[in-house]
Amino acid sequence: DWARYRGVWKLGLPIAFTLGFEGSVFAAAVWLMGLINADSVAAHTIALQIASMTFMVPMGIAQAGSIRIGLGYGRKDAQAIHRAGWAAFTMGVGFMAIMALTLLAFPEQLIGIFLDRSMPENAAVIAIASSFLVVAAAFQIADGAQVVAAGMLRGLQDTTVPMIIAGVGYWGIGIGVGSLLAFKYRMQGVGIWIGLAVGLAVVSLLLLTRWMARARLGLLPV
Repeated sequence: DWARYRGVWKLGLPIAFTLGFEGSVFAAAVWLMGLINADSVAAHTIALQIASMTFMVPMGIAQAGSIRIGLGYGRKDAQAIHRAGWAAFTMGVGFMAIMALTLLAFPEQLIGIFLDRSMPENAAVIAIASSFLVVAAAFQIADGAQVVAAGMLRGLQDTTVPMIIAGVGYWGIGIGVGSLLAFKYRMQGVGIWIGLAVGLAVVSLLLLTRWMARARLGLLPV
């Protein structure tokens, strides 16, 4: 069934690129941390591991949201699409808001999972990682919003424009702002994390705006 094969390819290839843009931007962030010092790399690895663990929940919710929205799309049921989308978004962002508060309340305890806080030689890495987790609190909400919003749009078979948004947001804005803050304004690793948070926030805002304008953009089934 070549027509269906082409359809799946057209739908799936932009999703693959979107995931590639997101994964590679964090690899680039590690490289930028390496230009600062080894302690920043270690702190970044710890903070990113914590953020990645919490990210799995909204990522799973996004997949479920895509399926439920897709079912509504197939039935041409705009109300079902509306309910499924906002249910997924509320759950994903709500969970990440709780995680943001957790990062703010218990940064050193979370870092202690990876490093022995009683050892003086770990003090520098713990201090840097703690500063990263403060930024990661805001990062959490933006990250949850963008991954769920992307899943919502995928349920409407809208993947090409979100791919472009992701590429520009993650690389153009995220890495661009992060590099500027880190090296020109001497904010070092915190600057890189702020850049990542800004990039994710822009992506989440644009994807959510596109979801809210789905009827005007002709994304709903007819």
